[in-house]
Amino acid sequence: MQSIDDLEALIDLDTYPIHQLDSPTRSDLVAETRTQMDAVGCCRISNFIRPEAVNTMLGEAERLTPETFWAEQDHNPYASPEDPTLPATHPRNTLQKRMSGFINSDLLGPASPLNRIYDSNVMTHFIWQCLGTPKPIYQWADPLGRNPYGVMQTDHYFPWHFDGNEFTVSILLQRPDQGGVFEYVPDIRSPDAENFEKVQYILEGGREGVFELDLQPADLQLFKGRFSLHRVTRIVGPTARYIALPTYVHDPYRMNRPHHAITYYGRATPLHYEREMVLVDGLVD
Repeated sequence: MQSIDDLEALIDLDTYPIHQLDSPTRSDLVAETRTQMDAVGCCRISNFIRPEAVNTMLGEAERLTPETFWAEQDHNPYASPEDPTLPATHPRNTLQKRMSGFINSDLLGPASPLNRIYDSNVMTHFIWQCLGTPKPIYQWADPLGRNPYGVMQTDHYFPWHFDGNEFTVSILLQRPDQGGVFEYVPDIRSPDAENFEKVQYILEGGREGVFELDLQPADLQLFKGRFSLHRVTRIVGPTARYIALPTYVHDPYRMNRPHHAITYYGRATPLHYEREMVLVDGLVD
């Protein structure tokens, strides 16, 4: 079992006592986070991670950068195959070029600070309460996408897309010189409504309903990534953007579909194929 001392070395528990369930400070933080999530589908907790831990995670990501799966490929917002029965302008047939990389989760060792944060039941319980969902959340079973590092270098762009998991938690480690701004459209779809018309409007350059969040290193971001269309704008300058991406789900058994895993992480494991037809909702991806 992880000790609180270990968690305290990573998270600013003095400012954010997430381990103290009866703390008024914690209760206020949860309430404020829920308010933000309900209002705009996203929230930020500033300076949540200790600077030393940010530096350690950044060092880990930089060390593993040679093992990054780099992608320069065209795909739709769902990371799914195109549908020839639909018009060429339909979102499922609208391809955008992604240039970015992932350091897959299975490359991280037990001592990884990102693993230590992600594997903490204290952290999972706190995230669940902040989200305010009636169903519990779990650490994701997907061995590649459960808590990867995202890497973007000069001129990279991560186009509009949906996540394969319900909730993503981001920890920015390093900002680029310019660009790299997180943009999103909260709750543009639901488990029973794809809302393709609005998605197409955004893909064609529409800005109504688009929010921006200029994250800072050490910030913790909570986000409804499966239901909110989102992207990261183009990186300008030589400084890379590094971000940690712990992810959570309602169904601990389900994983990304193989096509999604290959598109984002470069490969699919036998378990991805075994669990391919385990669906959490009726959405196309």
